[in-house]
Amino acid sequence: MKRVARRSVPQPMTFWQRQSLAMKPVEVAVAPMGKASANADQWPRAVERPGLVSHPLADAEQTAGLRRRADDIEAAFGRIEPTLKALAQRQFDETFSYSARSQIRESLGLEVPESFFATHWARPLDVRRLYARCVLGTFCRLVSQNFDRDHARMSDGEQAAELIARWGFHALDITPCADGRLSGVVDYILRIPPSVIAYRKSYAGALFDVEESLRHWEAVELRRWREGIPNRADAPTRFLKIAVYHFSSVDPAHEGCAAHQSDTARAAGALKERLHQLSEAVQRTHCCGASIATLLVGVDTDTDAIRVHVPDAAGLIDVDRYVDNRDLYGRTQGLPRDEAKDVIREAVAHCAGVPFDHVATEGMRWLCGYLLKNNIAQIDAVRAWHGQGYSDHGHTERLIIVGDAVDDVQLRNLAFQAQMETVEEGAADLDVGIAILRKLHSVRRLAVPVLVHLRFDPRIPGARERAELRALRLMAAIRSRYRDLAAAGELYVQAVVRAGEGATIADVAEGEE
Repeated sequence: MKRVARRSVPQPMTFWQRQSLAMKPVEVAVAPMGKASANADQWPRAVERPGLVSHPLADAEQTAGLRRRADDIEAAFGRIEPTLKALAQRQFDETFSYSARSQIRESLGLEVPESFFATHWARPLDVRRLYARCVLGTFCRLVSQNFDRDHARMSDGEQAAELIARWGFHALDITPCADGRLSGVVDYILRIPPSVIAYRKSYAGALFDVEESLRHWEAVELRRWREGIPNRADAPTRFLKIAVYHFSSVDPAHEGCAAHQSDTARAAGALKERLHQLSEAVQRTHCCGASIATLLVGVDTDTDAIRVHVPDAAGLIDVDRYVDNRDLYGRTQGLPRDEAKDVIREAVAHCAGVPFDHVATEGMRWLCGYLLKNNIAQIDAVRAWHGQGYSDHGHTERLIIVGDAVDDVQLRNLAFQAQMETVEEGAADLDVGIAILRKLHSVRRLAVPVLVHLRFDPRIPGARERAELRALRLMAAIRSRYRDLAAAGELYVQAVVRAGEGATIADVAEGEE
C-alpha cells in the first residue's frame, strides 16, 4: 500500500509531539482506488461505543436538527401511499371527486386538480398518475416549508463563512454526482453553510460542463469587481471548485457510480481531469494570473464517510492520495476534542506532503480539515441512526428533478438531480435517472415522477414568461424522448418555476398527458 512519506513536524508542538515517544504517529493510508475492497469488514472500523457515546467531534445540536428535518421529510412522503390506498377503495362513490380532494388536502396538504378523480366503472382511478402527482406535490410543499438550513453557520464558535474567507476562499462551487445518495451532500455529508456556496449543480458522474463552470467563476468575479460581494476583488482569496464522486465500501462492484460503471478509479480520474480542464480554462482565457483552487472529494454512500484528495504544495491532486475519514474516525474516537482536531490537521499535512506549518498550503489544508471534522459528525450521526451504516446500499429515490437544482430540501436518496437547459444537453444524465427510478418504481407498478424546475430573476423584464416557455419545452421534450413510457402511464412530468431561492414554487402546467 502506497503511503505518503512522513516529515518532521516543526513548532508549534502538536498533540503527537507532546505524547510518549512510544506512541505511533499518524499515517495516512493511500490506497489505489481501483482495488477497493469487496468486503466492508476489511476497512478500518471505529471501536464500538458502549451506550452510543458520541465521538468528540460530533455535534449533537446540528445532528438533532438534521434528524428532525429528515423525519419530517420521510413522514410527509410516508403519508402518500396509505392515503391513496384508502381513496382507491371508494373510487366509485357518487361524491368521490369531492371527498377525495378533501382527504388529500387534509392528509397531504395538497391541492390536486379535479380531473385526477374523474372515474367510471369502465375507467377506474389512475392511481399511478395520482401517486406521481402527490410525490411531486409533496416535494414542492416541503420546499415551500423553508427548512432552517442555518445549522452549519457556526464552526467552533466562529462564523463559518468568515473562517472560509480567512483560509483564502470567497466562494465555493460544488458539483456532486446526480445520484440520489448524494442528495444531502451539502447539509448532511459536508455540513457547509449555504451562504458560502455560489453554485451547486449535479451531473451524472459529477462530470460538470467546463464552459458553464467558467461562466460561474466569471459571474462571481464580476460581482466582486462591481459590488465588492462577497468581498473586494483585490482580497487575497480564490474561487474553489469542489467535485464530488462516490463509491460503495459494501459492494464496490455494483453500488458505485452508474455513470462510471461502478469503477471508483475511473470516476475519480475523470473528475480530476475535468477539474484540471477548468483550471486551465481560467488561466488561458483571463489575464493577470487568474486562477482558481480545485478539490476532489469522494463519498462512501454506505456510511457517508468522505475521502479528501488533499492537493500538494503545487496544488496538484492525486487520485491515489487521500485522507480516509473512516480511518480518522477510529483514530480520533477516544481523544479530547482539541487533540482529535490536531490529529486531523496532521493527517492532512502528511497527505499533502508538507510540514505542519507550511504557509503556502495552510488555507487549503485548514479547509480540508474543516470538511473532515464536519463529516466525522455525520459519520457519528449515521452510526447512531443506522448502526455501522445505511441498510439500503442502493437507490431509493422518489423523484427526478430536471433543470435547476433544488437544495432547499436535502436528504439521502430523496431525488436524482439532472440539471440541464435542454434534453439534448442532459440526455445522458436523464437516461441514467430514468433507468434508476424505473427499476425502483416498476416493481410496484408506479410511474416515474419527473419535476421540471426552472428559476427566473424577477428583476429582469419577461423573465418569468421565458422561464415558463423553457419549462414547457423541457417537459414536452422529456415526454417525446420517453414516448413509450409516457403512453404506458409509467412516466409523469410536471413543470414549475420560481423566482430564485426561497421563493414559492408555481405550476406552469398541469402535466397531463
